Amino acid sequence: MRKTNPTRYSSAVGEIWVMATFKIKYCHKLFDNLGIRELTEALFNQAFDRSGIICKKMAFDSDHVHIILDMGLYSKIELAKKLKGYVAKNIFKFMPWLKNNKWDGGYFWNSGFWNSAYDIRSINDMAFYSRYLDKQKYAAKGQKMLTAY
Repeated sequence: MRKTNPTRYSSAVGEIWVMATFKIKYCHKLFDNLGIRELTEALFNQAFDRSGIICKKMAFDSDHVHIILDMGLYSKIELAKKLKGYVAKNIFKFMPWLKNNKWDGGYFWNSGFWNSAYDIRSINDMAFYSRYLDKQKYAAKGQKMLTAY
């Protein structure tokens, strides 16, 4: 959905940098698991590519992820649905055991991966938010693709 020649379009086209925060449902500390965290990062990067979204930075804590990205022409609701939906669908595809009930080692029996709430806020000071992401428990070191697994 990225416009390659913004001068040909209306004034609605431009860059809107935001910080999006998505939290895991039930506050499970799944991102402490390196495999889940790296798969989630790769799936987010794949979702960005599929949707034409530019991601500047991504960082994880134990139960949530912060992402600095350009919204493009998407609304906040569309952005959250595209990213959270794609990642959750594929996390459960690659790690179906997460859907098992808690007695069988699962976390999300009859439920989704993400908390329904999310925070997407405009960035007025990119350096401040970038430093904030650098201070997260698991700051991203570089992009990984699914083919790396």
